[in-house]
Amino acid sequence: MSEDRSEDLRKTPHLSRRILLAAGSAGLTGAALGLAGRAQAQGAPPGPSVPADTGAVQGERVVFPNWRDAGDAPPPPPPAPMPPGERVGFAIVGLGRLSLEEILPAFGEAKKARPVALMSGSPEKARLTARQYGIPDDAVYGYDQWDRLKANPAVKVVYIVTPNGLHRDNVLAAAAAGKHVLCEKPMANSSAEARAMIDACRQAGVKLMIAYRCQYEPFNRAVVRLARSGEFGRVKMIEAFNGQTTALPEQWRLRRALAGGGALPDIGLYCLNGVRALLGEEPVSVQAQIATPENDPRFKEVEESVAFTLRFPSGVIAQCGTSYGVHESRELRVHTTNGAIALHNAFAYRGQRLSIAHREGSHVQRDEPVLIPKNQFALELDHMAECVLKDRQPRTPGEEGLQDMILMEAIYEAARTGATVKVGPLAGTKEGLDATRGPALEEGK
Repeated sequence: MSEDRSEDLRKTPHLSRRILLAAGSAGLTGAALGLAGRAQAQGAPPGPSVPADTGAVQGERVVFPNWRDAGDAPPPPPPAPMPPGERVGFAIVGLGRLSLEEILPAFGEAKKARPVALMSGSPEKARLTARQYGIPDDAVYGYDQWDRLKANPAVKVVYIVTPNGLHRDNVLAAAAAGKHVLCEKPMANSSAEARAMIDACRQAGVKLMIAYRCQYEPFNRAVVRLARSGEFGRVKMIEAFNGQTTALPEQWRLRRALAGGGALPDIGLYCLNGVRALLGEEPVSVQAQIATPENDPRFKEVEESVAFTLRFPSGVIAQCGTSYGVHESRELRVHTTNGAIALHNAFAYRGQRLSIAHREGSHVQRDEPVLIPKNQFALELDHMAECVLKDRQPRTPGEEGLQDMILMEAIYEAARTGATVKVGPLAGTKEGLDATRGPALEEGK
């Protein structure tokens, strides 16, 4: 590391490409500034030097001085989780693959959220899961027991993880029970259902957040910062692809009544929402094509593959694709006037890798910033918990999900008619960037 770059890391708190490449992420800013800067950023008063190996309590966390020399990036501070009894209680509705494989294990990495109740149509599975996560037997509910869940004061948030076709009824029930709602994507089967969900939560005075995990994930956030910073010039084109294979014909994702569609709402939505979140703009038009194999029992009701093009007010064109019939591939590429940004495994649960190509003097340089990976589900759980604790609007509220539903309906129409379909901002939202989103996330969170 050059002396100049080391000096940048010590003195410059704001994000720049130089810091991103040297330190790994904006989340390391506090560490890069040194112990004193980190303690002050957390509101702790400056004090005497901290013991080298035992650390010291400052505010609500234990801090240590940086023990590494200038040749290595400073380590991040240790976690500062809330005491378990003070964390926001979540009820998980639906115990399918996502809940059991990703969401419930993620609570182990969450700092502000904890699981306190389960709702399932399988009593045996629910009882077993409850024992595994220390949830009492009387906090296990069937789908017809919303009144019992309503009476549980430990439940502050209900996380809806049922098939898409059930989201509306589940959200309406949770709102009627007076519980805040975190709902999996896609938000619903139609924009009409999404509007009903927003209205129900608004009337009940509860928060509604859609679980767009990638908007909380560090690598995706880094791409957004880089693209919007202008560091590499203006964004001109974006490529986004999310594909995988699917087999079992009886799976709910292949049944239109429960899924609302095929690859588009399930995995293509990550491309659509990812591009919108990256630019902060809303598209003005869409074009699309659908391809589905004939006589394949898996695709009697839903499509296999969709390609769609979004045009934005700034002139950016986004080429997006999704498929249930290809080897797993989840890529995001941003082409700018002075560089190319690629995020590999962009929409996966883990394994993201960022690369940047740009001119450096007389040659092209390719950088691969090493960011600290974090559990996406834990991040979104903690964000929802913080919104409840501090009475804030979520970054990805119901309006964010509604706009995606409207745009997916336009994509289907464009594919059906072969025509370009005009679209625009969601009516009633604020002007400017991020019209359908809540307050920006704090750096390092």
